[in-house]
Amino acid sequence: MSTYTPTDPKKVTTKRIKDMMLAGEKIAMITSYDYTMASLVDQAGVDIILVGDSASNVMQGNATTLPITVDDMIVYARTVARAAKRAMVVVDMPFGSYQGDPIEAQRNAVRIMRETGADGVKLEGGREMRGAIEMILRAGIPVMGHLGLTPQSINKFGTYATRAQDEAEALRLIADAKVLDEAGCFAIVLEKIPAQLAAKVSQSVSVPTIGIGAGPACAGQVLVAHDMLGLNSAFKPKFLRVYNNLGEQIIDSVGNYIVDVKSGDFPNEHEQY
Repeated sequence: MSTYTPTDPKKVTTKRIKDMMLAGEKIAMITSYDYTMASLVDQAGVDIILVGDSASNVMQGNATTLPITVDDMIVYARTVARAAKRAMVVVDMPFGSYQGDPIEAQRNAVRIMRETGADGVKLEGGREMRGAIEMILRAGIPVMGHLGLTPQSINKFGTYATRAQDEAEALRLIADAKVLDEAGCFAIVLEKIPAQLAAKVSQSVSVPTIGIGAGPACAGQVLVAHDMLGLNSAFKPKFLRVYNNLGEQIIDSVGNYIVDVKSGDFPNEHEQY
């Protein structure tokens, strides 16, 4: 049984997220991509389920997040939204769906919301994304921002190393966070930046920050379900805490099934009609 029971079973909203921050209650976000996993993490009491563009890596086997499309994200997000009874569902807008034109960004965000039943979208970038954010918000769609390590910009930076370690980049990140706050984002993900900087950013904005590799001062934290459950043993960043080893358990279980089939032990007389 889960060791956590939510105090309020009602659907989590942007207001609830802000209220949690103001009350000092940490926000738990998990990235998930399918109905079964989303149903389980929702039952466990997670506050936000992020349908991440990391589905490109985890579900499709791509080396980066860049190949995934709006159509792909809609398929994943639709199944997650069906599963989530309490958690807020936020969908990553994939590479190329919002960077070029604010009107196109709004059009894609509207399509994602209409075709999935999700509760909001997330996009990467700072001040250069203000136009897209404001246009999406005009359509009544909640927007979560994302600063620090932004995987959609991997070809620009050329590395997944920690971001904003020098003063100039750190100051720009703080300024970008303020822009996202002013533009109307309801929360901001801070990925792989120094913990002290994340603390400064969190103090500089009026909305919750959600950290991944950004230290404990953020209003909440996010991990990918596949990573924290040990389904992806090859991924071992410093920020990841692994809560189970389901990968090995699955391999062992399937191996036992194969042995039973090949030996003729399965199915037995109680497992047939």
